Amino acid sequence: MQQTRLDTARIRAARQVIDPVFLDTPLYRCEALEPRLGCAVSVKLETANPVRSFKARGTEVVATLLAGQGPRAVVCASAGNLGQALAWSGRERGLDVTVVASRFATAAKLDRIRALDARLELVDGDHEMARERAAAVARSDGIRLVEDSLDIETCEGAATIGVELAGAAPLFDTVLIALGGGALATGVGHVLKALAPGVEVICVQPLGAPAMTYSWRQRRVVTTDSTDTIADGVAGRCPVPAVLEDLLLVVDDAVLVREASIIAGMRLLLEHAGLVVEPSAALGIAAILEDRDRFAGRHVVTVVCGGNVDLDAYHRWVGYEGPS
Repeated sequence: MQQTRLDTARIRAARQVIDPVFLDTPLYRCEALEPRLGCAVSVKLETANPVRSFKARGTEVVATLLAGQGPRAVVCASAGNLGQALAWSGRERGLDVTVVASRFATAAKLDRIRALDARLELVDGDHEMARERAAAVARSDGIRLVEDSLDIETCEGAATIGVELAGAAPLFDTVLIALGGGALATGVGHVLKALAPGVEVICVQPLGAPAMTYSWRQRRVVTTDSTDTIADGVAGRCPVPAVLEDLLLVVDDAVLVREASIIAGMRLLLEHAGLVVEPSAALGIAAILEDRDRFAGRHVVTVVCGGNVDLDAYHRWVGYEGPS
């Protein structure tokens, strides 16, 4: 395999600095889903932790390095999950954390960032505007900018999921990964190509936020003018060139799914797996729903990457009325 920016030895070392509460997350076969999907399905559950997403695997590595190197202040742009994770990891290590987000981000995510003692700055635009503002804050205040997916620590922290999957690789032949900025996909993909090369790595993105998928298909950075998806955690418009280069080396396919399929996936995960997930975490199930023939006869693992939802929106999406 050609070399990515990632290093398997560093990924293994990352497990030593990540709080164990984020490691060795459940991986189990969910037979209740299988009649609906027509294939064997296992779930890698990344929501059962203090920030309810996989992002802290990366921020734990970042915050550990910062705590040992000197800069005690850090800023990031976030749709919500990275901000929560960095706030949690930074608080544990005495770092001053600023998170820049769109004021249109999921309210529950913003509330949790505040509750974790981070400074929250909101912008009147989308995630790309938040990225620009975070970079400006870093320059003006002379503090560390954490850029998800570009900073190798975020990718190598996420890659520890791949280490855990690789240990069970004979049990499955395909892994479905939500694709946004690319940290999760490049991290898991790197490890599986190194340790379990027979596993097919497939990324999934919404049709309403297709920039990275278009870039992967055309082997060059493709940007979009806007996004239109409920899957806010993967709603980027401007892929990072270095991340795309890694993605091209470790991913076998990238597919796009409709909003209706994402909602159907969320509903299936609630009704048949008892899991409340955000839209990004249902992308893998959506991909199976849209192409049952492709996955028939396979054993698929889907990474359930986040569970931070606005409950009112969630109830509208899945049609849950609550207890009577």
